[in-house]
Amino acid sequence: MQALIQLLLANPLLLLFLVSAIGYFLGRVKIRGSSLGVAAVLFVGIAFGALHPDLKLPEIVYLLGLVLFVYTIGLSSGPGFFASFRRKGLRDNLFVFGMLMLVVVFAIMAHRLLHLQPAQTAGLFAGSLTNTPALASALDFLKSYAPKTGLEHMLNEPVIAYSLTYPMGVVGMILAIYFMQRWWKIDYAREAESLHELGATNVKLQSRTIRITQTGVTNSSIHELIHQRHWAIVFGRMKRNDQVTLPSGATRLQIGDLVTIVGARRELDRVTPLLGEASKEPLDLDRSQFDYRRVFVSNPQLAGQRLRDIKLPQKFGAIVTRVRRGDAEFLPHGDTPMELGDRIRVLTRRDRMDTISAFFGDSYRAVSEIDVLTFGLGAALGLLVGLIPIPLPGGVVIKLGLAGGPLIVAMILGTLGRTGPLVWNLPYSANMTLRQIGLILFLAGVGTRAGYAFVNTFAEGSGLTIFAAGAIITSAAALLMLWIGHRLFKIPMSLLTGMLAGLQTQPAVLGFALEQTRNDLPNIGYATVYPVATISKIVFAQVLLTLLL
Repeated sequence: MQALIQLLLANPLLLLFLVSAIGYFLGRVKIRGSSLGVAAVLFVGIAFGALHPDLKLPEIVYLLGLVLFVYTIGLSSGPGFFASFRRKGLRDNLFVFGMLMLVVVFAIMAHRLLHLQPAQTAGLFAGSLTNTPALASALDFLKSYAPKTGLEHMLNEPVIAYSLTYPMGVVGMILAIYFMQRWWKIDYAREAESLHELGATNVKLQSRTIRITQTGVTNSSIHELIHQRHWAIVFGRMKRNDQVTLPSGATRLQIGDLVTIVGARRELDRVTPLLGEASKEPLDLDRSQFDYRRVFVSNPQLAGQRLRDIKLPQKFGAIVTRVRRGDAEFLPHGDTPMELGDRIRVLTRRDRMDTISAFFGDSYRAVSEIDVLTFGLGAALGLLVGLIPIPLPGGVVIKLGLAGGPLIVAMILGTLGRTGPLVWNLPYSANMTLRQIGLILFLAGVGTRAGYAFVNTFAEGSGLTIFAAGAIITSAAALLMLWIGHRLFKIPMSLLTGMLAGLQTQPAVLGFALEQTRNDLPNIGYATVYPVATISKIVFAQVLLTLLL
């Protein structure tokens, strides 16, 4: 064992890849249908770190992983974050703010009952919520408060409390999600289908041929029918008098027309009797004149452009009937932005198919590459924003840090899509790859650095007391948030688990939530509340010290 420890001490890269490989393998092991997923890397890192006080990865490893993870999350979740304020984003952020205030109350109660030092209480608060910026803000506050003679001892107190409570700050949240989802028997697939409008889930699309028999639909154009009646469908081929054509938004249907419509089965069942009746003639299988093909959007000139601005019907006599982004397939509309890596189903004449493919690029290799210029500029801008001091009432100055700055900048850039020739968004595959690498680097780094302190909590009575207090605070906050959010506010569990990870500002919890839901909805919940949670915890850590010192 000593030989192995010495080998790992001398080779931190070997330690990194060993922790990552073992953790990823264990994360795929299912117990009663559930698994830890990539979060298992954290626990393997803790196990390795417990072997020796110096057996830990360099700080730059988890910092790099953190920036990669939050930046890619921000790019993909930015549009959903800003769209959330058209739904219930304000309520969600107030809810998280209220929960954080409750954790402050819990920390003060622990301070009184356990007779903790103020600096220990601040570390307990930051560690229970696994927030390094909050710890940093507490240390900065203490540097300006403590006398020079006792400064070093006072600065050690919050760091020790933070290291004792941090591991359970992660484990407690993960266990809360695991047990509550099983207790409530959450059907994540059903939730995902009901939230398909958020664009983070997969709804199976079908096509159906309809014979028009209802006179009520012949008085309006297709565009008017879709918008006035709120139909979530796309019209494909149309057959009239034995001639097959592609209808446009201005086309008016006539009795006896055959049309194909694309949509979710539930929507097709609703729309069919309003148009007429289902036909046994498979119009969508007639590829003699019009054909369809899935093509990759790899042309950077199209990235960020809305579908209506591309003007496919006018330029090529073509329409897009489906868009597949990652594993999610959804219906396009005029305001749908094209993103690099999208796979779109295009319907047009057979002789125009190659022209259409060339227009969109249709290169798998191109969508697997990263524009290092825009990625580097965006990440650098995020890091600079994280360094900006933000003054608050009472003379308190905070910084968004390595996590908050890149996340906020990425959400803005992801929503913008492009600025002139600069395309900020990443292709879906490239985003997911960088995100996973970043999360693994972060978990491995944090796990190895916290492992030795975690194991040694049981060696000291005071350490065990702080560890238990942190575990109780974390578990109580998690269970209360899940119960209030799901039972009282009726927040879907898919979003709520992401919000819980955002409350905790913890990528490991988000990674576990993504593994459980198998959709991107937790990312939306995470990005919705993360900025408010980060800023609130930075402020509350300093408020605690102000009240207790």
